[in-house]
Amino acid sequence: MTFNPNADVSDNTAQRRGGGRRTGMVVGGGAVGLGAIVVALVAILTNGQVDLSGIVGTGGQPQQQETTAATGEFADCKTGADANANDDCRLAAASLLLDDFWAANMDGYVKPTEVVYSGTTESACGTASNQMGPFYCPPDQSVYVDPSFFVIMRQQFGASAGNLAQLYVVGHEYGHHVQNLIGVMEKYPNNGTGADSNSVRTELQADCFAGGWIKNITQSKDKNGVPYMKEPTEAQIKDALNAAAAVGDNNIQSRSGYVNPDTWTHGSSEQRQNWFWTGYTQGINACDTFDGPL
Repeated sequence: MTFNPNADVSDNTAQRRGGGRRTGMVVGGGAVGLGAIVVALVAILTNGQVDLSGIVGTGGQPQQQETTAATGEFADCKTGADANANDDCRLAAASLLLDDFWAANMDGYVKPTEVVYSGTTESACGTASNQMGPFYCPPDQSVYVDPSFFVIMRQQFGASAGNLAQLYVVGHEYGHHVQNLIGVMEKYPNNGTGADSNSVRTELQADCFAGGWIKNITQSKDKNGVPYMKEPTEAQIKDALNAAAAVGDNNIQSRSGYVNPDTWTHGSSEQRQNWFWTGYTQGINACDTFDGPL
């Protein structure tokens, strides 16, 4: 998936942060997203156990932070060519397309804050760190993405993590923001782990929303009428599906020699691919993961 080189992406509203003083990773506070798989991987590699029950929720009180972070805007992210050349810019530019899509497909859409960070930064859900990975924080309605997560996907999860796969990741987190806005998180609160848990159903719906957005990604245009994106190739779609499979609970757990569906929080590789594909082929109206079998 590539941006049209002459597309104007300069009006993105993403924030750039980085360089914070690390005080440790906070798991909880209502954070939702792919970041939980990084926590799980840390547990696997250290032969430890991490309680992920707090990683999915409807929010909570902001936690006191000691980290500091420099902030800035993406003044150097002006064109589609910039987005094609730089991960940070690509993630920032994606916010334009996601906001366009959801504003057109739901009443009362409110833009989240997208934070592209490195190292550590503050969030209302705790310390965002490069160990945490991408997540959505309901209390501050913000999406947090550290681009180094894509290196982890390649090195530890066996994913290629190409351009469209990266957009799938940020699209997934925006899906959680939409769930927050439409009341999904309140209606289906965290009820623990397991293959049929609300946690898994919440994550799979976000995958489905991401697929629905990507299917329509070429419809968004800049202020000059230039489409932001070119049509995705078959290889790029396969790359996004590969990313979805890589972050399946069974794929992650298999690296430690066991697979236990009772501890799942995100769904299997097959489920994640299937729900992404459901959104891609049938649209976001087909994304009710809470009604019936998965």
